[in-house]
Order: sequence, then C-alpha cells, then structure tokens
Amino acid sequence: MKKIVALLLAAMMMVAVFASCGGDNGGSSSSKGSGSGSDTQKYENAGKGFDANVADADFGDEKDATLKVWGPDEYTTLLTEQCEAFKKKFPGKVKKIEVVVQSESDSATMMQNDPKAGADVFGFASDQFTNLTNAKILAPVNAKYAADVEATNNKAAVDISKAKNSATGQDALYAFPETGNGYFLVYDKRVIKDEDAKTFEGLLAACKKAGKKFIMDVGNGYYACMFAFTGGLSLEGLDKDGNQLFNDYNKDDVVASLKAFSKLMHDYKGTFMTDATAAIPSGFTSTATRPTKVGAGIDGNWDTSGIKKALGEENFGAAKIPTINIDGKDTQVVSMYGYKMVGVNANSKFPRTAQILAYYLASEECQNQRAEKLGWSPTNNAVVDSDTVKNDVAISALLAQSEFSVPQANVGSIWDPFKAMGNTLIADETNPDTYDFAGLLDKTIKNINS
Repeated sequence: MKKIVALLLAAMMMVAVFASCGGDNGGSSSSKGSGSGSDTQKYENAGKGFDANVADADFGDEKDATLKVWGPDEYTTLLTEQCEAFKKKFPGKVKKIEVVVQSESDSATMMQNDPKAGADVFGFASDQFTNLTNAKILAPVNAKYAADVEATNNKAAVDISKAKNSATGQDALYAFPETGNGYFLVYDKRVIKDEDAKTFEGLLAACKKAGKKFIMDVGNGYYACMFAFTGGLSLEGLDKDGNQLFNDYNKDDVVASLKAFSKLMHDYKGTFMTDATAAIPSGFTSTATRPTKVGAGIDGNWDTSGIKKALGEENFGAAKIPTINIDGKDTQVVSMYGYKMVGVNANSKFPRTAQILAYYLASEECQNQRAEKLGWSPTNNAVVDSDTVKNDVAISALLAQSEFSVPQANVGSIWDPFKAMGNTLIADETNPDTYDFAGLLDKTIKNINS
C-alpha cells in the first residue's frame, strides 16, 4: 500500500514538473515524427533558444543544488567550463556541479547498474536510448523545453531522442540531442591528394607509394559493419523480443561487398592495417628522430582535435569515406551514424535543476563551443549553418558521410558478430578468391540474434 501511495505522489509531482510529458518512461524509440507539432506551436518561445525559455521560476523551490555530471575524457575541460558558466547564469540555484569522466559508450550500463548512484546529467550514445527508456532511467523532457528543441534541432536527431509515452500514447522527448556521432576519412595532405581520397583504391595506392599505413579498426563492430552496409544490409529496429530486424537486402550484393573489402585488404597487405583509432593520431605525430607512420585512417570527430594537433592545420585533410570498386562499379561506402544525447536521471534529487542544466548543455551556445573547440558536429540548426561548421573540414566530412549511413538506433547485439566478420575479412588465412563469404554473412546474421 505504501508503494502505491508513493507511486501516486511521484506521478503527481512529475505531472507538475513536466506538464504534458508526464507518465512512464517505457516504450521504444520511434523514427516517425513526434505528432506534437501543436505542442511546438503552443509555446510562444519555441525556436528562440535556451535563454528565452528558462526563468528562475522553472527551478521551483530547488536551491543550492548539488549535481553530478558525466562526460567523456576529451570533453571534461570544456564541460567543466560550461557547468561553471551555468552556475553564473543562475546565482544561488546551484551549489556544486561535480564533473566526472565517464565514457558515453559505457554510461548507460553504469546507470542501469545503479541509477541512484549515477549522474544527475549524463551523455550517452543513441544506440543506448531504448535500454535507458525501458529501464525508466531517463526523465522525460519538460514540454516547453522539448518544443524549443524540436524547433531548433535537425529532425533526425530529435526523432531518435523520442520514446512512446504510454500514459498519453504520444511520442515524447526523453533526451536532448547534443551532437552527431560518426566517422569519416582523415588524412595527411602531404601524402594523400584530395583526388586520391575519393576512392579506396586511390587512397591505398598513395599510402603504399609513400610507405605510409592506412589504419582502420577492422576488429571493431562499430566500424566493421560498413562492410555489410555498403552491400545494402540495413537495420530495421528490434522486434518485441529484442531481436534485430533487417531490411529486405539482396544477399548477393552484400556478399560482393564483403569480398571486395577482403580483396582490398589483402591486395594492400602491409599498407591496410587494423588497429584501434588511438593509433591514428599517434601515427600522424612526428618527432625529430621519427617521421609520421600513417598516411590516412578512418576515425571520428572525437579525435579531430588530436589529429589536427599531430599533423598541423595546414596538413590536415578530411572527407567522407571513399568509394570502393565492387564488381567494376565505384560504390559509396555506407557507415553507421548516430547521435550523442544528454539525459537526465529520473532519480535525481534535483530534477528541475538537472533538467535545466541538460537543456543548457544541449543549447546553441554549448554546441557552438564544442564545434569550435572539439570539432564535434552539431545538431542545432543555427550552428550547422554557422561559419564555424562551414569552415571546418572535419565536421563537413562527417555531415557529408551522414548522408550515406545507417542510423545508430534500436541496435541489438550486433557488435561482436560484426567484429568477428571484420577480423575474418582481413585474416591472413582468408583467400578472397575462394572464401565462402555467403556462409560468413549467414553466420554473422545468426550470431546477432542467437
């Protein structure tokens, strides 16, 4: 009986705080529109940004709040600065914000292990969204803030941040999109001409001629999935039992793609190297006694600043992932593209303050700072259209590659099977002319849902 009363009281408090976004956090994410265009229209400041939509009254009776915020290592310094700027915006509302290093790839797992000990505000990757909403860890976004987020961010980022609210039957925002998340080609312009960077064949030939390495983390499912995606395989969400659904792909096309990549790896053995992405900026770094070892690689926007530092701005090149020749046809490589989001822990002792901080960290101001200082791709439309982004070759490359990608949402247990597939393609004992790539594809699909 006490539990029932407590739940009723909690529900009443949630309604008071979040207006029309109350209710349970369960459900699966939706790729469709929110169906809440009327919500966007009924808030007069929707589209005007953070400062126009937050007032002191939004904090309610919360004051001297103590919050914990999780962010990745490369973001820690800027995140701390942004949290301090937030405190200054609202004097007396926040006593302390503790910034803790926590990888976005592991944050959802950490939150699910012990939500009450987790951060009040935390960053996470979009493929973790469904698990977090199903576990009722994410607090729904205040309806007024949600209306502004919808009006100021790109639709794909907004849609991927929504889940079905079972109380209303409507899709509702459960996280704040903060950045696009993906990978692209980076290269040393002293080694690779822009024309070479358009095809894998030209790229690898240039690396080989210069005695440099091309690095891609083939033994990582996040990157290795491109070998099948380029052949037309795609993800279509999860069924009610959590099994991965796929599109109606042409098996022969996927097999041809696997074979083409494997042949390229073997034809350029010694040049095409598999290694963690950390080896790329370190391989671009030269010293007085050691020249650069790497000519190009596949890396993400999280490493951009380190690579620019290693190469120097004048030598840094970036572009969408090149084409690969499959059965005589230059075919654009298809990657995985997702988003990073900012979530609010439904267990926070300061739910209003945590919500406002998350909203601020995903605002135009903070997204612009991340684009300038970290090279993170924005989701905010104004920042996307800014000179900061237009003049940044890395962000432009990521946005260009996003047009040729599979969304990183509703993803099941795909990583290890794709990892095994990638390791098989590059293995010395794999003969591209005789290997059973059809059997490899069948095994990979079976292992994903086993």
